[in-house]
Amino acid sequence: MLSVHLPDLRSLELLLAVARTGSLGAAGRELGLTQQAVSARIRTVEQLVGVPVVHRGPRGSTLTAAGALLVDWSTRVLTAAEELDAGIASLRRGGRNGHLAVAASTTIAEFLLPGWLVQLGTEQEATGRPRPAVRLAVHDSDRVGAEVLGGRVQLGFVEGPDVPAELASYTVASDELVVVVPPGHPWTRRAVEPAELAATPLVTLEPGAGPREAFDRAVAAVAPPPRAQPLLELSATAAVRSAVLAGTAPGVLSDLAVRDDLLAGRLHRVPVPGLALTRQLRMVRPDGPAPDGPAGHLVRIATREASRR
Repeated sequence: MLSVHLPDLRSLELLLAVARTGSLGAAGRELGLTQQAVSARIRTVEQLVGVPVVHRGPRGSTLTAAGALLVDWSTRVLTAAEELDAGIASLRRGGRNGHLAVAASTTIAEFLLPGWLVQLGTEQEATGRPRPAVRLAVHDSDRVGAEVLGGRVQLGFVEGPDVPAELASYTVASDELVVVVPPGHPWTRRAVEPAELAATPLVTLEPGAGPREAFDRAVAAVAPPPRAQPLLELSATAAVRSAVLAGTAPGVLSDLAVRDDLLAGRLHRVPVPGLALTRQLRMVRPDGPAPDGPAGHLVRIATREASRR
């Protein structure tokens, strides 16, 4: 039986939006909530869990260390809830007709796929076809490949360095990982050598996540062991970002995840000379003829977007 201290899904969704936007107001606008409703929901969450989860500062709102952990745990719950919601929508529309099952790793799922799926729905409707019911599962890159190979999803999007040979693979974007710290950290005033970075406990995504795998390989190629263990390993990009903003430790994230923070001065990018942190983001599908229906349409959108980058 679940305890009475468990926040509801809408409140968890709000907390994730605060982590993503860095603002209670922006999170409220994203979810269609008033400022009063946002504040009330945050207070309720803090009363339920028993600790502060949001820090309100002059640069906006950031999560506390406890809030970052709560977001990390909540991300998995919300992903499962979104899959359930998509499944129910599919049933209401008549079973699997017009259904699209996709698996993606974290960065693509959070920062690229939403825009592509909006385009998919808009273009489907423009040609007189209904919007497909989309089921999006978020996994690490290895699991995404396994889901495609097992026929449980029609398309996969991965950011890990390895792709099963049985799958067709296409680059849809390039991405750069960045080392980031909050204002006031000593690294804001200088570059950091790869060996010093390797010896520093960091906030990172958990093993198996695409950015983590790419970062580990890049560091191993230029910095000899021993290497410090991460200070904190989290499953969600938003949780890593929030932990860095809270001053827990330096972190490593996709440029896509922190671009707005860098422009606004909430985070500072640390130069690491000699460390290659650019990686390829790819779409994978079963080898053979290109898919048709909504899956084929999404392939065309992703390929088209790749040609524009």
